[in-house]
Amino acid sequence: MFDFRFADIGEGLHEGQLLKWYVESGDSIQEGEPLFLVETDKVTADIPSPASGTIQERNHEVGDTIHVGDLMVVIDDGTESLKPDVTAKSEPLAEGDDSVGVVGELEVSNEVIPAVAQVSQPKDNRKVLATPVARKMAKDLNIDIQSIQGSGPNNRVMKSDIHAAADLVSTTPAQAAEPVNNQSVTKSSSDIARPLSQLRKAIARNMTLSKQTIPHAVSMDELDVTNLVAFRKSQKESIQSQGIKLTYLPFIIKALAHGLTEHPHMNATLDLEGNQLLLHTGIHIGIAVDTSDGLIVPVIRNANQKGILQLAQEIQSLAEKARARTLTLEEMKGATFTITNYGAVGTSVGIPVIPVGQVAILGIGRIQEKPSVFEGQIVPRYQLPITISIDHRALDGADAGRLSATLRKSLENPMELLMR
Repeated sequence: MFDFRFADIGEGLHEGQLLKWYVESGDSIQEGEPLFLVETDKVTADIPSPASGTIQERNHEVGDTIHVGDLMVVIDDGTESLKPDVTAKSEPLAEGDDSVGVVGELEVSNEVIPAVAQVSQPKDNRKVLATPVARKMAKDLNIDIQSIQGSGPNNRVMKSDIHAAADLVSTTPAQAAEPVNNQSVTKSSSDIARPLSQLRKAIARNMTLSKQTIPHAVSMDELDVTNLVAFRKSQKESIQSQGIKLTYLPFIIKALAHGLTEHPHMNATLDLEGNQLLLHTGIHIGIAVDTSDGLIVPVIRNANQKGILQLAQEIQSLAEKARARTLTLEEMKGATFTITNYGAVGTSVGIPVIPVGQVAILGIGRIQEKPSVFEGQIVPRYQLPITISIDHRALDGADAGRLSATLRKSLENPMELLMR
């Protein structure tokens, strides 16, 4: 018998919603064939069977929220004894390792992992296994990491354990009696309750963590993109005949990638525990895509090494996948800087929220033709409003100003971008 439990399928995701079963009790299954479809915070994915055999037991119904460690199926694989669900043959990888993130690379013991982390009394001189990322998260959430019983290999405290402990603390009787933000929720008979999707719950959790832990400061500017508008207009039809939609975003990403090369401290992660700023050698740009469920942020890797047309093709492909919810975990992780284009929905100015783990984000608004002073004359010019939000613990307003100046120089001269 094989006891199969829902495993962490990447980046500390600790729950998902069961969307579809592919098997019934009594069905035969081959190793690698899909068992069920699950929607997590970030992706919708088929979960493959780790063994061949007959489905003896199937747990949970479509629509249920399932947690890491929940028993999903028992597979009769021809052996008498119950096998633990071990999905990796190699040594467990440390949390935060880029190679972690798919089923088949994680070890899951046969012991049931509780949906809520166990919070126990601190043990004297107990050495807690946890990565610097996990320790920083616990510190930011005001959670004593010594009090958490880890669910990872060798009792390592995982990010999901810290989230669960924070949820437990926030719902203790003393605190649960007090409404969030001192506001009670009133309902009327005409109200329509719409459950939050896994994506929206993830957005709520991550945005709350960002605003609670990152002191935001913003710098706003307007860039003259008249030459860029003219150049795109001259090339748009020719490029479209190749099946490529040429928007302004590839030019902005190319300019941003150059700016991050010039100002590497903007392409970084703040490590408070180590009292250091980790400068990333790769420039991986997350692009926020508007979907019916909320923003999804796929990643363009090594953006500084790609040309305008290559960026345009990749943006188009990733945006289509994001809206169809077919992105892979690999296409969604590892961003070192994020750009959000609220101008695409007609907004001129916004203040974007910095993703946790990054030190800045660029927001771009709607390009508008405005009367401007140019070469001593008042003439119509196209202006692009931008906002750079920075983590004021790591950066200052002058840093945002210098990046803005680099963007201005690049976007005012689009031909130079083509030569980079």
